[in-house]
Amino acid sequence: MNFVDLIDRERVPEHIAIIMDGNGRWAQQRGLPRTDGHQAGAAVVRRIAEDAVQLGVRYLTLYTFSTENWNRPADEVAALMVLLFDSMEEEIFIKNNIRFSVIGEMEKLPERVRERFQKCMERTAGNTRMTFVLAISYSAKWEITEAVRRIAAKVQDGELQLHDINDKHIDENLSTAFMPDPELLIRTGREQRLSNFLLWQCAYSELYFSEVMWPEFDKEELCKAIYSYQQRQRRFGKIGEQVTK
Repeated sequence: MNFVDLIDRERVPEHIAIIMDGNGRWAQQRGLPRTDGHQAGAAVVRRIAEDAVQLGVRYLTLYTFSTENWNRPADEVAALMVLLFDSMEEEIFIKNNIRFSVIGEMEKLPERVRERFQKCMERTAGNTRMTFVLAISYSAKWEITEAVRRIAAKVQDGELQLHDINDKHIDENLSTAFMPDPELLIRTGREQRLSNFLLWQCAYSELYFSEVMWPEFDKEELCKAIYSYQQRQRRFGKIGEQVTK
Protein backbone atom coordinates (compact mmCIF):
# COMPACT_ATOMS: atom_id res chain seq x y z
CA MET A 1 0.00 0.00 0.00
CA ASN A 2 1.46 3.36 -1.07
CA PHE A 3 0.48 5.86 1.60
CA VAL A 4 2.14 8.76 -0.23
CA ASP A 5 -0.59 8.50 -2.88
CA LEU A 6 -3.39 7.67 -0.44
CA ILE A 7 -3.32 10.79 1.73
CA ASP A 8 -5.58 13.75 1.04
CA ARG A 9 -3.21 16.67 0.38
CA GLU A 10 -6.00 19.10 1.32
CA ARG A 11 -6.23 17.70 4.86
CA VAL A 12 -2.59 17.40 5.88
CA PRO A 13 -2.17 18.45 9.55
CA GLU A 14 -1.00 22.03 9.93
CA HIS A 15 1.31 21.07 12.80
CA ILE A 16 2.98 17.68 13.23
CA ALA A 17 5.13 16.91 16.28
CA ILE A 18 7.47 13.91 16.36
CA ILE A 19 9.21 12.11 19.23
CA MET A 20 12.25 10.71 17.43
CA ASP A 21 12.94 7.50 19.31
CA GLY A 22 15.05 4.44 18.60
CA ASN A 23 18.42 5.73 17.38
CA GLY A 24 20.41 3.89 20.03
CA ARG A 25 18.44 0.65 19.80
CA TRP A 26 18.66 0.71 15.99
CA ALA A 27 22.46 0.89 16.25
CA GLN A 28 22.73 -1.77 18.96
CA GLN A 29 20.62 -4.21 16.93
CA ARG A 30 23.27 -3.89 14.21
CA GLY A 31 26.25 -4.20 16.55
CA LEU A 32 27.11 -0.52 16.13
CA PRO A 33 27.90 2.18 18.72
CA ARG A 34 24.84 4.17 19.85
CA THR A 35 26.42 7.30 18.36
CA ASP A 36 26.17 5.71 14.90
CA GLY A 37 22.41 5.54 15.44
CA HIS A 38 22.30 9.23 16.27
CA GLN A 39 24.30 9.97 13.13
CA ALA A 40 21.82 8.00 11.02
CA GLY A 41 18.93 9.75 12.79
CA ALA A 42 20.35 13.18 11.99
CA ALA A 43 20.24 12.36 8.27
CA VAL A 44 16.55 11.44 8.62
CA VAL A 45 15.82 14.82 10.24
CA ARG A 46 17.03 16.61 7.13
CA ARG A 47 15.02 14.38 4.78
CA ILE A 48 11.82 14.56 6.82
CA ALA A 49 12.04 18.36 6.96
CA GLU A 50 12.03 18.46 3.16
CA ASP A 51 9.31 15.81 2.91
CA ALA A 52 7.06 17.68 5.35
CA VAL A 53 7.35 20.98 3.53
CA GLN A 54 6.54 19.28 0.22
CA LEU A 55 3.41 17.75 1.76
CA GLY A 56 2.21 21.16 2.95
CA VAL A 57 2.91 20.86 6.68
CA ARG A 58 3.14 24.36 8.16
CA TYR A 59 4.83 23.50 11.48
CA LEU A 60 7.09 20.54 12.23
CA THR A 61 8.35 20.09 15.81
CA LEU A 62 10.95 17.42 16.56
CA TYR A 63 11.82 16.25 20.08
CA THR A 64 15.58 16.14 19.76
CA PHE A 65 16.97 16.11 23.29
CA SER A 66 15.02 16.14 26.55
CA THR A 67 15.98 17.69 29.88
CA GLU A 68 16.27 14.15 31.22
CA ASN A 69 18.71 13.20 28.44
CA TRP A 70 21.41 15.19 30.24
CA ASN A 71 21.56 12.17 32.59
CA ARG A 72 22.84 9.89 29.83
CA PRO A 73 26.52 8.82 29.73
CA ALA A 74 28.75 11.87 29.30
CA ASP A 75 30.39 10.57 26.12
CA GLU A 76 27.01 10.05 24.43
CA VAL A 77 25.84 13.54 25.42
CA ALA A 78 29.08 15.06 24.13
CA ALA A 79 28.71 13.20 20.83
CA LEU A 80 25.12 14.42 20.50
CA MET A 81 26.19 18.01 21.03
CA VAL A 82 28.83 17.72 18.30
CA LEU A 83 26.27 16.12 16.00
CA LEU A 84 23.75 18.91 16.65
CA PHE A 85 26.39 21.46 15.70
CA ASP A 86 27.58 19.64 12.58
CA SER A 87 24.15 18.65 11.26
CA MET A 88 22.63 22.14 11.28
CA GLU A 89 22.72 22.84 7.56
CA GLU A 90 21.21 26.29 7.12
CA GLU A 91 21.14 25.92 3.36
CA ILE A 92 18.45 23.23 3.60
CA PHE A 93 16.17 25.72 5.35
CA ILE A 94 17.02 28.56 3.00
CA LYS A 95 16.55 26.40 -0.13
CA ASN A 96 13.12 25.21 1.05
CA ASN A 97 11.94 28.56 2.51
CA ILE A 98 11.81 27.04 6.02
CA ARG A 99 12.01 29.10 9.19
CA PHE A 100 14.14 27.50 11.92
CA SER A 101 13.28 27.81 15.62
CA VAL A 102 14.25 26.21 18.94
CA ILE A 103 12.35 25.60 22.19
CA GLY A 104 13.97 24.49 25.44
CA GLU A 105 16.62 25.51 27.97
CA MET A 106 19.09 26.93 25.49
CA GLU A 107 21.40 28.17 28.26
CA LYS A 108 22.32 24.55 29.05
CA LEU A 109 23.72 23.96 25.57
CA PRO A 110 27.41 24.44 24.71
CA GLU A 111 28.11 28.00 23.60
CA ARG A 112 29.06 27.11 20.03
CA VAL A 113 25.83 25.12 19.60
CA ARG A 114 23.79 28.09 20.89
CA GLU A 115 25.59 30.43 18.54
CA ARG A 116 25.02 28.11 15.58
CA PHE A 117 21.31 27.87 16.35
CA GLN A 118 21.01 31.62 16.84
CA LYS A 119 22.70 32.30 13.51
CA CYS A 120 20.37 29.85 11.75
CA MET A 121 17.29 31.42 13.36
CA GLU A 122 18.40 34.88 12.28
CA ARG A 123 19.14 33.82 8.68
CA THR A 124 15.80 32.06 8.26
CA ALA A 125 13.56 34.44 10.24
CA GLY A 126 11.84 35.70 7.10
CA ASN A 127 11.10 32.27 5.60
CA THR A 128 7.42 31.47 5.29
CA ARG A 129 6.76 28.03 3.77
CA MET A 130 7.16 26.03 7.00
CA THR A 131 8.45 26.53 10.55
CA PHE A 132 10.82 23.80 11.69
CA VAL A 133 11.14 23.61 15.48
CA LEU A 134 13.75 21.69 17.45
CA ALA A 135 12.76 20.85 21.03
CA ILE A 136 16.16 20.56 22.67
CA SER A 137 17.01 20.44 26.36
CA TYR A 138 13.24 20.58 26.62
CA SER A 139 10.63 19.15 28.97
CA ALA A 140 6.94 20.00 29.24
CA LYS A 141 7.15 20.24 33.03
CA TRP A 142 9.95 22.81 32.73
CA GLU A 143 7.96 24.76 30.14
CA ILE A 144 4.75 24.83 32.18
CA THR A 145 6.67 25.77 35.33
CA GLU A 146 8.25 28.71 33.49
CA ALA A 147 4.82 29.80 32.22
CA VAL A 148 3.40 29.71 35.76
CA ARG A 149 6.30 31.83 37.01
CA ARG A 150 5.70 34.45 34.33
CA ILE A 151 1.99 34.59 35.13
CA ALA A 152 2.69 34.79 38.87
CA ALA A 153 5.05 37.72 38.25
CA LYS A 154 2.29 39.55 36.34
CA VAL A 155 -0.11 39.00 39.24
CA GLN A 156 2.53 40.20 41.69
CA ASP A 157 3.13 43.35 39.61
CA GLY A 158 -0.60 44.07 39.37
CA GLU A 159 -0.74 43.47 35.60
CA LEU A 160 -3.13 40.54 36.01
CA GLN A 161 -5.80 39.64 38.55
CA LEU A 162 -5.70 36.17 40.06
CA HIS A 163 -9.36 35.45 39.25
CA ASP A 164 -8.82 36.44 35.59
CA ILE A 165 -6.27 33.68 34.89
CA ASN A 166 -7.50 31.14 32.33
CA ASP A 167 -6.06 28.61 29.90
CA LYS A 168 -5.34 31.33 27.33
CA HIS A 169 -2.84 32.89 29.73
CA ILE A 170 -1.03 29.55 29.92
CA ASP A 171 -1.01 29.31 26.11
CA GLU A 172 0.43 32.80 25.77
CA ASN A 173 3.28 32.14 28.20
CA LEU A 174 4.49 28.83 26.79
CA SER A 175 7.55 28.66 24.55
CA THR A 176 5.25 27.42 21.77
CA ALA A 177 3.00 30.51 21.82
CA PHE A 178 4.09 31.37 18.25
CA MET A 179 2.47 28.27 16.71
CA PRO A 180 -0.76 26.24 16.90
CA ASP A 181 -1.02 23.05 18.96
CA PRO A 182 -0.11 19.84 17.09
CA GLU A 183 -2.96 18.07 15.38
CA LEU A 184 -0.81 14.94 15.08
CA LEU A 185 1.87 13.59 17.41
CA ILE A 186 4.03 10.75 16.06
CA ARG A 187 6.38 8.62 18.14
CA THR A 188 8.78 6.19 16.50
CA GLY A 189 10.60 3.27 18.10
CA ARG A 190 7.59 1.19 19.29
CA GLU A 191 7.31 2.93 22.67
CA GLN A 192 3.90 4.36 23.62
CA ARG A 193 4.35 7.31 25.94
CA LEU A 194 4.71 11.09 25.70
CA SER A 195 8.00 11.33 27.63
CA ASN A 196 7.38 14.83 28.98
CA PHE A 197 6.82 16.33 25.52
CA LEU A 198 4.26 19.08 24.80
CA LEU A 199 1.92 17.80 27.54
CA TRP A 200 -0.24 20.94 27.55
CA GLN A 201 -0.29 21.38 23.79
CA CYS A 202 -1.15 17.74 23.02
CA ALA A 203 -4.34 17.69 25.10
CA TYR A 204 -6.35 16.94 21.93
CA SER A 205 -3.65 15.82 19.52
CA GLU A 206 -4.15 12.59 17.62
CA LEU A 207 -1.44 10.10 18.64
CA TYR A 208 0.32 7.73 16.26
CA PHE A 209 2.91 5.17 17.42
CA SER A 210 5.17 3.92 14.66
CA GLU A 211 6.77 0.47 14.73
CA VAL A 212 9.94 1.67 13.00
CA MET A 213 13.00 3.13 14.68
CA TRP A 214 13.78 6.75 13.82
CA PRO A 215 16.69 5.96 11.45
CA GLU A 216 14.19 3.92 9.37
CA PHE A 217 11.51 6.61 9.31
CA ASP A 218 10.87 7.98 5.82
CA LYS A 219 8.28 9.79 3.71
CA GLU A 220 6.18 6.63 3.38
CA GLU A 221 6.03 6.22 7.17
CA LEU A 222 5.19 9.91 7.58
CA CYS A 223 2.35 9.58 5.09
CA LYS A 224 1.18 6.39 6.82
CA ALA A 225 0.80 8.40 10.04
CA ILE A 226 -0.99 11.21 8.19
CA TYR A 227 -3.31 8.70 6.53
CA SER A 228 -4.19 7.24 9.95
CA TYR A 229 -4.89 10.75 11.21
CA GLN A 230 -7.17 11.44 8.25
CA GLN A 231 -9.29 8.38 9.02
CA ARG A 232 -10.16 9.65 12.50
CA GLN A 233 -12.99 11.89 13.66
CA ARG A 234 -11.75 14.69 15.92
CA ARG A 235 -14.60 15.40 18.34
CA PHE A 236 -13.03 17.62 21.03
CA GLY A 237 -15.51 16.39 23.64
CA LYS A 238 -18.55 16.46 21.34
CA ILE A 239 -20.40 13.44 19.95
CA GLY A 240 -19.98 12.27 16.38
CA GLU A 241 -23.28 13.67 15.15
CA GLN A 242 -22.38 17.16 16.32
CA VAL A 243 -19.07 17.08 14.46
CA THR A 244 -20.73 15.79 11.29
CA LYS A 245 -23.22 18.65 11.33
